[in-house]
Amino acid sequence: MAARLLHVLVVDDSAVVREILSGLFSQEPDMTVTVAADPLIAMMKMRSSRPDVIVLDLEMPRMDGLTFLRKLMDEDPIPVVVCSGLAGGGMRGSLRAIEEGALAVVAKPKVGLKDFLRDSRLMLVDTVRGAAQARLRRRSPPRRADDARPLTLARRERPRAAAAAAVADVVAIGASTGGPEALRTVLEPMPATCPGIVMVQHMPEGFTRAFAERLDQLCSIEVKEAADGDAVRSGRALLAPGDRHLALVRQGAGYAVEVRHGALVSRHRPSVDVLFRSVAQVAGARAVGVLMTGMGDDGAEGLLEMRRAGAATIAQDEATSVVFGMPREAIACGAAMDVLPLPAIAPAILAR
Repeated sequence: MAARLLHVLVVDDSAVVREILSGLFSQEPDMTVTVAADPLIAMMKMRSSRPDVIVLDLEMPRMDGLTFLRKLMDEDPIPVVVCSGLAGGGMRGSLRAIEEGALAVVAKPKVGLKDFLRDSRLMLVDTVRGAAQARLRRRSPPRRADDARPLTLARRERPRAAAAAAVADVVAIGASTGGPEALRTVLEPMPATCPGIVMVQHMPEGFTRAFAERLDQLCSIEVKEAADGDAVRSGRALLAPGDRHLALVRQGAGYAVEVRHGALVSRHRPSVDVLFRSVAQVAGARAVGVLMTGMGDDGAEGLLEMRRAGAATIAQDEATSVVFGMPREAIACGAAMDVLPLPAIAPAILAR
């Protein structure tokens, strides 16, 4: 029996973008593509064939993408990947779409760019495949920035192997599909006394800065897009810039980050594996590693290196992962010391 094809619906008012994306997905042997110039046409086509994933533009005539997204999530939730440009309100709208239920953001191919870059094609296709595997669930409403409060937790001893760190200097977190909301859940309870945090979220260049700024509004701690040489310090979380790898380095008696170019690693740039391996080498047993929701295996080998170096390691459990691929691979290779539901991850970090 032939494998079922993954049905992708591209909704975009640009004929050129529809042509590029349709051609890109049609080259994949496991995908079939339908296109629509606006959400009203999309809804008509969906009556005859329900898609597995919708790749959605936000700025369109007759009905904008956010209105269409809300309608989908209220009536018939379908995995949505936002395909947006940087111009105008593209970044702000994309972050709003994530809060409304979209799973990921990808950068819109430049109009007229027929020879779409190989790396961008690869990451776009992987994002859509990951979204197709997602388990959609009812979301909690986003909190306002002035509602954020630190969570005070008593330190406690946990039964742990002797190699595990008693007190963490650095927390390294990796996430992909479903990660923006998962990161918000982990970071919001963090107090100013929390260890320095370094993070990779698979997200395109340009969008990571706006995402970091949004998290900074919602959280008690400082959250910023990492710049080369930024210090890793208590009460600060640094997010890898899109299309750049992030690595931990020594800076005197403390730590800093290095932001660098490089080839895809584990099919991604930034790569969780790059970050985790650097943390294993530089911080060793003074670190905590956390691998959360996402497709594929990025971060699994890096988390294993962290555990072998004496770090405490955590994988998000299947029940609370939007896509269980990355955590599952970490668990399968023995990288995770603890497998925890999403709400338990922040308390576990603070208890180290």
